[in-house]
Amino acid sequence: MGLSLFSHEVSDLCLGKPPVKSLSISATVGEALSALRRLGESSLTVWSCDHSEKSDKSESEDCLCVGKVCMVDVICFLGKEENLSCPAKALEAPLEVLIPKGSALVRHLEPNASLVEAIDLILEGAHNIVIPIQSRRITATRKMLLHNHSFNTLHNNREYCWLTQEDILRYLLNSIGRFSPISNSPINSLQAINTENILALHYDDPASFALPLISQSLVQQTSVAILDEYSRVIGEISPYTINTCHESVAAAIATLSAGDLMWYIDCGGPPDELVQLVKDRLEEKKYGAFLEFMEEDSTLSSASSFCSTSSDEEFGWGRRSGGGYSARLVRKSEAIVCYPRSSLVAVMVQALSHRVSYVWVVEEDGTLSGIVTFASMFKVFQERLRSMA
Repeated sequence: MGLSLFSHEVSDLCLGKPPVKSLSISATVGEALSALRRLGESSLTVWSCDHSEKSDKSESEDCLCVGKVCMVDVICFLGKEENLSCPAKALEAPLEVLIPKGSALVRHLEPNASLVEAIDLILEGAHNIVIPIQSRRITATRKMLLHNHSFNTLHNNREYCWLTQEDILRYLLNSIGRFSPISNSPINSLQAINTENILALHYDDPASFALPLISQSLVQQTSVAILDEYSRVIGEISPYTINTCHESVAAAIATLSAGDLMWYIDCGGPPDELVQLVKDRLEEKKYGAFLEFMEEDSTLSSASSFCSTSSDEEFGWGRRSGGGYSARLVRKSEAIVCYPRSSLVAVMVQALSHRVSYVWVVEEDGTLSGIVTFASMFKVFQERLRSMA
């Protein structure tokens, strides 16, 4: 029964998915930022081919997706000290500076690959899997229309879509009855709780301490927990939230405390007093160039445009514009928590309903004891499958 479940092809999970929008690795950071704003996407794929070439020859060459870029990448890059001093120069940097060296966060699979192959790639560290869309025939007319778009979706004469960890976990949840009794077992009995390499800061720590942790949490698809003096979880700084924010939040990371940063990126945009505090501290730190960068962009003056409240389409990261229902009606900085005795299926439902890829594990007194991630859940299912073989 388990074998038949995992023998399903990944194309079964791709029905109806839109083609991914993309950038060339030859683009700049500024061009990536402009595309993210213009297209309203949470992330864009980055490909090895040059999208400016429209000839049949360029399309016939092997073109690979080498990564993805999102607003978090741009914000963390701009938040570095040298880039705060000269943001205009930072935006001229090549896009490849945002792609981790030797990154395996994005992997390719053919549509007839099995679901177990996709899970294996996730356990090797993949965030997203790129799958060719089978249902669309690329005619000469359609090819011409695609070339006339302001974005590119065509590579190797094919269109591609994302397969995400969330897609696969939702599929497993729909078949959860096949995994009894582990689905009802507590997570601490399944070794699903990660107690090492937990990313956390205390409320009064400088938010600048969070900058490398935010980058790390983006790679791990987790978050940065914010703790009080008793190590109780009182909130989080999440890349999922930062990804909906304006790029000028880099200045808030450089100037505020971790606790104040939580409020700065909360729903509805930052309070006016925090915005002014950031500007004052930029002047104190001699970051006048970044202050001018903030003030030149009129979108900062609108709280509604600073931080989107729309639900996220792909793995909690979908379109940044257009509104829509959000499953997270709590504060965006509020941490989603469970307990060591919570069941696996309960934690799955909790994560999927809040569109996050992790759940913090706390003790009864609220102290942080670990984290459960999609990857650790997949490991449990993989081991169950092997035991059923």
